[in-house]
Amino acid sequence: MATIEIKDTAGKKVGVAEVADGVFGIEPHTFAMHQVVRSQQAARRAGTHSTKGRSDVSGGGAKPWRQKGTGRARQGTIRAPQWRGGGIVFGPNPRSYAFKVPNKVVKLAMRSALSAKNSEGVLHVVDEFALDAPSTKRAAEILKNLGIAGRVTVVVDNDDRNALLSFRNIPKVCVITASEANTYDLVNNNAVLITKPALSWLEGVLV
Repeated sequence: MATIEIKDTAGKKVGVAEVADGVFGIEPHTFAMHQVVRSQQAARRAGTHSTKGRSDVSGGGAKPWRQKGTGRARQGTIRAPQWRGGGIVFGPNPRSYAFKVPNKVVKLAMRSALSAKNSEGVLHVVDEFALDAPSTKRAAEILKNLGIAGRVTVVVDNDDRNALLSFRNIPKVCVITASEANTYDLVNNNAVLITKPALSWLEGVLV
């Protein structure tokens, strides 16, 4: 079992949590993380780009000139691709870019992301945020007390609405619940801040 230091919101050490080596102590599988992040980004693409082919462009009902005798190349319609304003050849059309990654690979990628952050020393665990009401000022103080700066992903308990509302307005902070945790949000940051209950929840899902 690996151990992770637990701090309070003032930045003081209050204990140590024993976590599974299979979730927080593996050799990061970079290819799995790459595949999952690609899949997440592809699924977010709108895919709404569209072009018109020669059958979709208006006009061009008649031949621009007769077939023979003009000395020019034969033409059937001014909406052919070689004409200005004509249809587009093999142009993009609306489609989905999403592709599926096996669930085993998704979990491996998340375990790899958590292990990488833990080995780099940027996985911060607090016992709880204990916010009685939403307070962005208080949330910013917690980050300062813990010495966390730059881009940070904050993982809160699934039912901790006050923390969710408190951290979401801070620049460069991505706040998600434990059930929303994903590989992209776990790696797209300089540090990860997670509560002890959320850590236990993730460990139970990924072990």
